Amino acid sequence: MKKNVRNAIIAGNWKMNKTPSETTELINAMKPLVKDADCKVVLCVPFVDLDAALKASAGSNIEIGAQNCHFEKSGAFTGEVSPVMLKEMGIKYVIIGHSERRQYFGETDETVNKRLKNALEEGLKVILCVGETLTQREQGITAELVATQTKIALLGVSKEDAKNVIIAYEPVWAIGTGKTATSDQAEEVCAIIRKVIADIYDDNTAEGMTIQYGGSMNAKNADELLGKVNVDGGLIGGASLKAEDFSVIVKAASK
Repeated sequence: MKKNVRNAIIAGNWKMNKTPSETTELINAMKPLVKDADCKVVLCVPFVDLDAALKASAGSNIEIGAQNCHFEKSGAFTGEVSPVMLKEMGIKYVIIGHSERRQYFGETDETVNKRLKNALEEGLKVILCVGETLTQREQGITAELVATQTKIALLGVSKEDAKNVIIAYEPVWAIGTGKTATSDQAEEVCAIIRKVIADIYDDNTAEGMTIQYGGSMNAKNADELLGKVNVDGGLIGGASLKAEDFSVIVKAASK
């Protein structure tokens, strides 16, 4: 991390877990554990939990995000939620392009780009997910793949708007599997992504952009991963569902 030039952000992705009452209980347990954090703390919760999360986190240093949004502001898209709706609720962050959305719900690099631009237009901060499968890593195309995903996602996004984008490198083979990229692997790919940002915009934009690692970061490996220069935080899955474990990661990012 280089906290003197860019934000360190620990964001929890609860995925499809926790009811509204459980959300309130968990956030209340987290608040005293992370109140002195020297990093940004974000919880991205299911749509039905957003209101409970906003109320429970009110007055604390925990900010709330959604896990997805649609690429239109309104319309005949049953079951979808637009950035306009999120913004009016008081939501500040949204995850876009998570591998589970790509794998199970047919999202593509092109629809990720549309969602990202729509979210930015409404003033939301976007956590953009990129990453390779195990087969793609074994084929030696990790660099090309994450570069392509990043470039397409940011197509048509101005340098000014890019300041509201956080990129999360999430190797698909490490999500929910218990496998974790080594700290050197995470550093290598985060550095590749930063170089891509410099190529798209300029060195200053690249240096100022927060690039997280996601993929089974937990209380045991957070220190090592977050000790790398180009790893500016984490997008945390399972460990964000346990107040104590999540707080250990936040403390690691606060050093």
